[in-house]
Amino acid sequence: MNDIPIWILFTLVGVLILLSAFFSSSETSMMAINRYRLKHLVKEKNRPARRVTKLLERTDRLLGVILIGNNFTHTLATAIATVIAIRLWSESAVLAVTVFMTIIMIIFAEVMPKTIAAIKPESIAFRASYFLKPLSKILSPLVTLVTFVSNGVTKFFGINLSDVGKEELKPEELRTLLQTSRVPKRQENMLMGIFDMDYLSVNDVMIPKNEIVGIDLKEDLQAIVMNLNNIRYTYIPLYKDTIDNISGFISLNRKADFLSLENPSKTALKTFIEEPLFIPENTSLNKQLANFQTENKRVGLIIDEYGDIEGLVTLTDILEIIVGEITLSSSEKMDIMPQADGSFMIEGNLMIRDINKRINWDLPTEGPKTLSGLILETAQSIPKSNVGIQIGNYRLETVLIKDNVVKMAKVEKIQLDIEEDEDQ
Repeated sequence: MNDIPIWILFTLVGVLILLSAFFSSSETSMMAINRYRLKHLVKEKNRPARRVTKLLERTDRLLGVILIGNNFTHTLATAIATVIAIRLWSESAVLAVTVFMTIIMIIFAEVMPKTIAAIKPESIAFRASYFLKPLSKILSPLVTLVTFVSNGVTKFFGINLSDVGKEELKPEELRTLLQTSRVPKRQENMLMGIFDMDYLSVNDVMIPKNEIVGIDLKEDLQAIVMNLNNIRYTYIPLYKDTIDNISGFISLNRKADFLSLENPSKTALKTFIEEPLFIPENTSLNKQLANFQTENKRVGLIIDEYGDIEGLVTLTDILEIIVGEITLSSSEKMDIMPQADGSFMIEGNLMIRDINKRINWDLPTEGPKTLSGLILETAQSIPKSNVGIQIGNYRLETVLIKDNVVKMAKVEKIQLDIEEDEDQ
């Protein structure tokens, strides 16, 4: 090597540093590439994506090729630099050159290429695959030896290499991935709503029993006809005395048919009534959606373990979890009214989940479903006069209590003094 011109040795060192940078960037890009986008590109018959996928099928062999190349270029570059130092100066310069080469390799062959590869893994991995695939065949005997020893030691520590690549994305991880994606907000909300259907039950979206509007069949025919004309719901419950003694539902179309009769009567009305569908409490929305499809129904009554009616749920209520509210009349939106001091006047019958969603709060959803239920459970009694309570970092003050329920409450989100608590 003493006969080789100095400029050639310097050139070799530079080329080896570039090769080392290539192997370093290849390692980072291959490990950092988005596997789900890669699968999508493979389905689109993208050739570079297919090459990368093929290489990643045996991660141990891929890393073996990269690390053999990287270590070889590192060692050879340092050795040539040492020869240059001896020829230009003396053996005393070897230590200084070793330190210098270590710094150069760390900056230009490790940190810089790996940083770039972490930022643009896809473009670098695709280009690197052109060279890594044939290189893996050339170095196949050496790679096989390295991976054999490496895998043997790995198995000795109880790690099963056959499980690599079998891990699937969990629903919680998919939710996080969706929230950090560039999917339009409306589409994101719809997809998140689909996930929520597995965790939410019919009790979370039902119309409470005390708010169900229906028609008592024991009233006179004139009153029944007048109520049918006044009630604008798609499905109207018909009962005798109380909603617990329900006879069924009459749909909007069947109501029109009945009202168009020349001589309407209670007997004729009964022929237009649909049998009620009873739904066990806490049935998941996903399951109930399937039940509606199976039973060819669009409305049902939720019952508890004793058969008592808890509320009413419609197909529209379930679909609104996915697509958002379908009807947005201004009168319906007066249930949450912001105040000048930053608090909110909220109707007690409003679902806690709706409150959290609409004003981005995190009131507890475990337990009572409505704001009134939450306040009464926390107070552990039905207050005779207005009271104030605190739940976490929320201050709630009743404004109107009537018929043993909270009709209106003032709710305010407060800032807890966390720093003071930590100091104590």
